[in-house]
Amino acid sequence: MSIEELTPDADTPGRVFDVERVLAGLTLEEKASLLSGQDFWTTQPVARDGAAGSAAVPSVMVTDGPHGLRKQADSPDHLGLGNSVPATCFPTAVTLGSTWDPALVRRVGEALGRETRANDVAVLLGPGINIKRSPLNGRNFEYLSEDPVIAGELGAALVAGVQSQGVGTSLKHFAANNQEADRMRVSADVDERTLREIYLAGFERVVKRAQPWTVMCSYNKINDVYASQNHWLLTEVLRDEWGFEGLVMSDWGAVRDRVAGVAAGLDLEMPASGGRTDAEVVAAVREGHLDEALVDVAARRVLHLVARSLPALDAPGTYDADAHHALAREAAAAGTVLLKNAAVPTGTTAGTPLLPLAAGDGVAVVGELARTPRYQGAGSSQVNPTRLDDALTALRAATGAEVPFAAGYTVDGADLGSGTDEAALVAEAVEVARTAGTVLVFLGLPASYESEGFDRAHMDLPAGQVALLEAVAAVNERVVVVLANGSAVSVAPWQHLAPAVVEGWLGGQAGGSGVVDVLLGAVNPAGRLAETLPLRLADNPSYGNFPGELGHVRYGEGVLVGYRWYDARQAEVAYPFGHGLSYTTFAYDGVAAEVLGSGAHAADDAPAVRVRVTVTNTGERAGAEVVQVYVGDPAAQVFRPERELKAFAKVELAPGEARELTLDLTARDLAYWHPVLRRWVVEGGEFVVSVGASSRDLRGSATVVVDGDDVRLPLAELSTVAEAMDHPVVGPRIDALVHGGAVADDMLGMIGDMPLAVVADFGLAGFTRTDLATLLSAANA
Repeated sequence: MSIEELTPDADTPGRVFDVERVLAGLTLEEKASLLSGQDFWTTQPVARDGAAGSAAVPSVMVTDGPHGLRKQADSPDHLGLGNSVPATCFPTAVTLGSTWDPALVRRVGEALGRETRANDVAVLLGPGINIKRSPLNGRNFEYLSEDPVIAGELGAALVAGVQSQGVGTSLKHFAANNQEADRMRVSADVDERTLREIYLAGFERVVKRAQPWTVMCSYNKINDVYASQNHWLLTEVLRDEWGFEGLVMSDWGAVRDRVAGVAAGLDLEMPASGGRTDAEVVAAVREGHLDEALVDVAARRVLHLVARSLPALDAPGTYDADAHHALAREAAAAGTVLLKNAAVPTGTTAGTPLLPLAAGDGVAVVGELARTPRYQGAGSSQVNPTRLDDALTALRAATGAEVPFAAGYTVDGADLGSGTDEAALVAEAVEVARTAGTVLVFLGLPASYESEGFDRAHMDLPAGQVALLEAVAAVNERVVVVLANGSAVSVAPWQHLAPAVVEGWLGGQAGGSGVVDVLLGAVNPAGRLAETLPLRLADNPSYGNFPGELGHVRYGEGVLVGYRWYDARQAEVAYPFGHGLSYTTFAYDGVAAEVLGSGAHAADDAPAVRVRVTVTNTGERAGAEVVQVYVGDPAAQVFRPERELKAFAKVELAPGEARELTLDLTARDLAYWHPVLRRWVVEGGEFVVSVGASSRDLRGSATVVVDGDDVRLPLAELSTVAEAMDHPVVGPRIDALVHGGAVADDMLGMIGDMPLAVVADFGLAGFTRTDLATLLSAANA
């Protein structure tokens, strides 16, 4: 049978691609060829000349993301890092994560989808939703949060937005890719409960809610098995449990054993292997080491990807670059976090918070990053922006004033002329600051500090920048620090020098204008931290277990990642997860929670608990509050975090306006992964539902009692006496045995931890192995 492109009819514009017909006509060699790329960015075509004329499986293009299209303009270079076509550089994921706004993130996704489609690209490689285990991960700027609920909700919104435009996404990096050091070989050694609750949960949420066209496996091993050939991960969990319907592709260069990968569920290897791995697949089938049916499954998924890509490729459309720039500016402002905003005793606004800036403040700007912005991360995600706003120009345009400026320091790539030294730059900045009403000091991390491919060595700002801040603060107490960085930095050593601190992250091509909108009050800040800012690196839960050694990294902190760790230890932090200030204030009232129906069971996705709270804007400005719902399970069989984020909502309120919010929690929001039963369980009993403005700013709570799942462990010979005594069926018999005089009172504490088999071998009170077998049969019937 020949392969052919079917002619569209009048009601079906574009090409129609019959996957099953095409698959049936392919040879083994052709099917194997589909399982690797043609080059760095395109899938492998299949071409023939048959009786029906020229026929083909078309090639489609995939390219980076995740926060903007990075399509190479010329022939792909070896590493795929060459010049790319102009595209909107939206705020990076660290900024989008701080918006806590799924609706806005979906709009960004829609814009990304339009640009992807307009450039004849089938799949945008993103979003990345890996958990921020350590602030040192060099790629944290590409990820959304330390929490899987934020990562999952915003990741699903981004995927849905992109794919609404007829192009695909690639959810990455699956899974447990939480560092750059040794990323292509290291084994992430992590227990299943931690994997399920922390590192897989965000992926599960995105897959179930948005069905990304593709999922990209990570480079690393998970418990000594490479992700690219991990059957449990790619087939049992992703497809069988979560119902993933799309294609799994490799990260670029992640394949170690292509035949094992096909058997595990890895469909597409990228980039091209020059035919080497295609031949390995063919040979494995011919030699009986690989079932051809598995090759058919993978090839079918590649063909489905091609088929669903064709309508957009046949009608690519256009996009409005100016509108997308405006959206990028809106998103940058929305992701800006006002960390601190104290009053100062001097100036035209003495006694009031320093921000927003008031007219007539006599503002001066210090810091090269205000003029030479750092607006995106380094590595494969670098976008060639359609235009670029810097904060200094934006501030001058917005105020209509020639705002004084001093560079203060140099940044990567900035040329201030020969003979300029650090002392002269600081001296110039001090003179500018001395006579200013308010000084905006722009600080941040150079590109050389954080990038794909390597991790950070510390959390500190460059020493020269801190010295500059000290010098400026010595001559002017009205200092606002504006940060540009892709991951958490240490603020504790220097923030006492600045009454106001603004975290602008990496805000994309319109980040300069976006942060100025917040500084001037044109936008009321509503960004909230999606990651904890610790006081010191040593306080981080991964400290001592990052980035590992000798090819292994031990996830020794278990489920206590991020705020879960700090809250469980009641440890002081610089700024807690969920924190962010506003130019207005909000009051919370009437926090209540009710159980719906008969309670909660982990297998039920229906709402289990309904939470209500009334939020009032008690200030004089319109603003948005992020209402956060945390759940605690104080009496579980296993150790659980003090509280965990399970729901959130962003609400816009006019001055004086009040609104009642309703947020539903499912049984899964109450569940944990049982390490023995190996399933999600809701343990019946009391749960504490807290509502607040951060993990440390809880405004009210309610206690609910829910029914739970049967979490009894099956009894076995090595079950303890105490476990048997708690069993509802045989417990009374064991209790009678222990308390019936067979055991002295001073031995009761010791015998509780004794396995039943040992008790039978000792023959206590005539209890024998035969009695044990009868008891186990009754208990496990």
